[in-house]
Amino acid sequence: MRARILGSAAGGGFPQWNCHCPTCEAARTGIDARPRTQSSLAIRGAEGPWFLANASPDLRQQLEGLAAEGANGVRSAPVAGVLLTDAEIDHAAGLLLLRESSTAIRVYGSDQIRRALTDGYPVLRMLGDYSGVEWLTLEPGSALALDGSSLEVESFAAGGDAPRYLAGTGAEVEATGLVFRDRSTGGVLTYVPGLARLDDDVLGRLAASDVVLVDGTFWRDDELARLGISDRTAGQMGHVPLSGPGG
Repeated sequence: MRARILGSAAGGGFPQWNCHCPTCEAARTGIDARPRTQSSLAIRGAEGPWFLANASPDLRQQLEGLAAEGANGVRSAPVAGVLLTDAEIDHAAGLLLLRESSTAIRVYGSDQIRRALTDGYPVLRMLGDYSGVEWLTLEPGSALALDGSSLEVESFAAGGDAPRYLAGTGAEVEATGLVFRDRSTGGVLTYVPGLARLDDDVLGRLAASDVVLVDGTFWRDDELARLGISDRTAGQMGHVPLSGPGG
């Protein structure tokens, strides 16, 4: 199994365009930090093509690193499909950048995510008028083999609330984590870019993985308040902090 972290920043990127906190300023100067694009992962098994986990707004730039691998035509896609962990804009907006595809884009995710991206932020309906979309539902706890690959994927609930564009609709959209298993090698990688709940089920999945890539949006629960940015806590924003009680 091979995994390539295409981006690891939160929504808005790093530095965020309207933020002048110490870390964003450090990224601008390039002295103590480097700019990063918004979170997305490319993954492939010992056999088969690359797949994307989430499609960030920075997708065009991120895909350039994969474009030269295995190109077999003038118009050939570097990835065979996109797996979504939630319906947040920073994880789904990049789907629109794939609209020039000559074949229907294969997209995987929960049924909650499908409904959100059809009715709330309708990127799936928009893509239907361009490349077309082939939707494959990921049922939590059930492994699904990825077509043409030695990988299989299993999703699991990771907590959290519906995106803000669905506020007032009553829609429920829980974030998910993805467990990738390579049937050829036995390797296991777990990807959870949005983690709002750290319970025994989640901890067990992380412990059973060879590699874990987990939500690192906040170091402390009161991080934004300490910076004078907001009084909202990490937990209120749907993120388990990396340190402190419950982190």
